[in-house]
Amino acid sequence: MSWKILQAVSVSVFLGATALGAAAQAQELSMVEAETDWSVYVDENPKVCFIVSKPTKSEAQRGGKTVTVNRGDIRFHISVIPGQGVAGEPSFLAGYPLKPDGAVKVVIGKDTFAMFPDPAVNKEYAWTNPKDDAALIAAMKKGADAIVTGVSTRGTTTIDTFSLRGFTAAIEKAQELCK
Repeated sequence: MSWKILQAVSVSVFLGATALGAAAQAQELSMVEAETDWSVYVDENPKVCFIVSKPTKSEAQRGGKTVTVNRGDIRFHISVIPGQGVAGEPSFLAGYPLKPDGAVKVVIGKDTFAMFPDPAVNKEYAWTNPKDDAALIAAMKKGADAIVTGVSTRGTTTIDTFSLRGFTAAIEKAQELCK
């Protein structure tokens, strides 16, 4: 669980630094490669690699009707943490506080996976059960799109589509850089 806190802080610092132009903070985290719809980042201290993508499509529904909502950053991450023996830890940043007792659903082709929020760590993130990490990553390597459905604390359902073009090359690069 301690890495999840560090990951959320690192990603937030990176996104905040980018938005504010704080070059000194952003230097710690560097993008090393972009693979179509996925980018590869490396943080040197401690050594952590991750790949990240933004959705290609987002929609929100409330009461079965499409609604317009304000959301923060929406991202799907896969982290590689050599110091903890993690070859790939999926996480989803919803851009809003997730319903704490609800699962986020990830559909890739015919495969369905569950991700779970942990408000004690970060109320906008969801993670897979570690035993499902490898299977989700394998499905992402074979798939064309990942459709992620979550529910906010206000009861709004969001459906985000992430392209998987470049996913395999990006995860392989991150795993190579963080052996």
